[in-house]
Amino acid sequence: MVEDELALLDKNINEFWNKFKSNVNDTSCQMVGLRDTYKDINKAFTEKLSVKLKEEERMVQMYLEYQNQICRQNKLIQEKKDKLLKLIGEVNGKKQDLEVLTTNIQDLKEEYARKKETISTAKKTSEERLQRLQKSVDIFKDRLGLEIRKIYGDKLQFIFTNIDPKHPDSPYMFCLHLNEARDYEVSDSAPHLECLAEFQENLRKTKNFSAFLANVRKAFSNMVYS
Repeated sequence: MVEDELALLDKNINEFWNKFKSNVNDTSCQMVGLRDTYKDINKAFTEKLSVKLKEEERMVQMYLEYQNQICRQNKLIQEKKDKLLKLIGEVNGKKQDLEVLTTNIQDLKEEYARKKETISTAKKTSEERLQRLQKSVDIFKDRLGLEIRKIYGDKLQFIFTNIDPKHPDSPYMFCLHLNEARDYEVSDSAPHLECLAEFQENLRKTKNFSAFLANVRKAFSNMVYS
């Protein structure tokens, strides 16, 4: 009976061992399968991750290039903007210069017109004075023996005769001209008359040339009879 029990135990042990070995072999096969599956999964994941990283790197490069392009475009835009502002400033400056030049030209035109009018008025006044002078001269030439000569410096020389009864041809003279202020100026009397400056002042005030000539002739006559 003991032998039977021992034989049964030995049988059970052998069965257990065989079953354990079989389980171990199956487990080992399963482990190998799992390991191969893990390797395959890991390889596939690694490949996908590598592709993804490359795509990300390419996207980063594209983004950086895009940023560089934007910076270059912004720089070009700023340069063009600066050039445009400079050009606008130059145009405005030239416009202001043109306005100043136009104003200066207008001022010159107005000044020229004023001077032209002043010259015309002065010329007209001089002509009127010369006409009055010529009229007075004609009267005195016919009645009082007066001769008028034009000499240097646009001066007129007035020569009286028939003053000294003893010497009727003896000349008594003075010079007359218009100064820069367009006033009468008397000089170079011969013989010298102390009252000539007074006569000149009265002539400038009254513009009466006939009375002036009469006063000068009277002064020369007073010198003869004094």
